Amino acid sequence: MIRALYSAASGMNAQQLNVDNIANNLANANSAGYKMRRAQFQDLLYQNMVQPGASAGAQTVVPAGLQLGLGTRAAGNEIVFTQGDFSQTNNPLDVVIQGKGFFQIRQPSGNLAYTRAGSFQLSAAGAMVDSNGNQLEPQITIPPNAQVQIASDGTISAAVGNNKPQMVGKLKLVTPEAPLQRGEDGLFRAADGDLPADPNARLQDGALEGSNVSAVESMVAMISAARQFEAQMKMLQTAEGDEKAAAQLLSMN
Repeated sequence: MIRALYSAASGMNAQQLNVDNIANNLANANSAGYKMRRAQFQDLLYQNMVQPGASAGAQTVVPAGLQLGLGTRAAGNEIVFTQGDFSQTNNPLDVVIQGKGFFQIRQPSGNLAYTRAGSFQLSAAGAMVDSNGNQLEPQITIPPNAQVQIASDGTISAAVGNNKPQMVGKLKLVTPEAPLQRGEDGLFRAADGDLPADPNARLQDGALEGSNVSAVESMVAMISAARQFEAQMKMLQTAEGDEKAAAQLLSMN
């Protein structure tokens, strides 16, 4: 009975983490460029009650054996990099990546970070920055009062007044060949440093990529996790009742 109590408790802990993970995804459903996380679980150690192949008689053996598991645990929550839906903004500094790739961001520390959120703005000095004020890498400066146009290959042109547009820079895209981890600021970092450019990705200005969180799928997953939590709680109560019943029988004997 003690084994059942601990197995049920491990299942409840795992489903609680699953619910927390889904809740975080739903909270970021409207965050530009957000990539959802999917919880993964694995079973714990098994106790061998009867070894497979053990002798069952003079000329027979146990074919499968008997193993009892000790519950489950959360093994990780991977980042799902599927593309989110696009929304038209008509802001020339909003950029969508069509295909694989990330924008490069230079942090104040000098380190590189990566993002799919193409909601860029201009600093007081005219530099293109993200929503946190971090500059793009390579740095791109736009002249004051210029009309900006971003081509599908990332080339940025700016025209002041009636003058002919001039190229002022080019957005550099990279692909996540190295494992990426998301920081507290929402930016991704690569374990192996810089990443190679992706020749197949294309850009579209005047639009933003939303999160890849499906509200419907997330709500279904939330309900499923809640039902599994309730089932584990019922198992906990059942195991506790069986243990009390067994103790009463022993006391009567």
